[in-house]
Amino acid sequence: MSPRDPRPRLLYVTDLAYEARGRRYCDEDIFLSSRLRAGFGFEVALCHPVDAAALMGSFDLVVVRNSGPVLNYADAYEEFRRSALASGAVVHNPLTGRGDMAGKQYLLDLTAAGFPVIPTVDRAAHLDRLPAAAEYVVKPALGADSIGLRVVPRAELSRALNDSGSGLLVQPRIPFSYEVSFYFVDDEIQYALRTPDSGERWQLRSYEPTSADLEFARRFIAWNTLDHGIQRVDACRAPGGELLLVELEDLNPYLSLDLAAPKVREAFVARMARSLRECLAAAGAAGTR
Repeated sequence: MSPRDPRPRLLYVTDLAYEARGRRYCDEDIFLSSRLRAGFGFEVALCHPVDAAALMGSFDLVVVRNSGPVLNYADAYEEFRRSALASGAVVHNPLTGRGDMAGKQYLLDLTAAGFPVIPTVDRAAHLDRLPAAAEYVVKPALGADSIGLRVVPRAELSRALNDSGSGLLVQPRIPFSYEVSFYFVDDEIQYALRTPDSGERWQLRSYEPTSADLEFARRFIAWNTLDHGIQRVDACRAPGGELLLVELEDLNPYLSLDLAAPKVREAFVARMARSLRECLAAAGAAGTR
């Protein structure tokens, strides 16, 4: 930052043209970026993810928001990661996430560690570790936004996987009653939203989590060990009443802010702004050591 202008310069990475089912990514990022600029003193420039590596050197901080599935620009994203890590660029979320930021390996790791997650395997030799189900979900280990996801009967699983691994994951199809998402900034819960039933993923409404719900969600936030960042913990309510992790989104989680109450939205932006400044300050302190 220039001594003449103390306002942090923020490169806001988003794909405003990305079309997602049931969501308008662009509206959320227009709202967030405008509030960060007008209400919290940031200089803000928006850019497409394919341009981030080339532009980020002119900014104090890069925030990755609704940039769409990385599969759509894999080479550009890898170049962004390499450049950011090599240059020491301050990125929010930091590029050390262990959730979706690193692919779906975390589902295998959490399954093996006994966390409350939908059981997941990635090879035919391990299919006997899954509970019996009428149908199974098969999806790419590097997938996002349901790209490549399909539902198959057990008889077809062996054709989808092999003992050496095939880049696919298999999970039992859980007859859950609804899904619920918990939205965090750093390690603090901001709000929660749930579906009305199992068939309407993005028709969300406000949800008041119980203490047990919050304990569940915080286990995954703690496991991920991000010092700063925005995370979404997605879970389903299983037939036995327990919550099971569906996804730990730590790269560019859509926030469904338009469905939250106005006070909740403003509180979220304020907490996000604080996190951005603290992330920048922590990086500055580290650089002086």
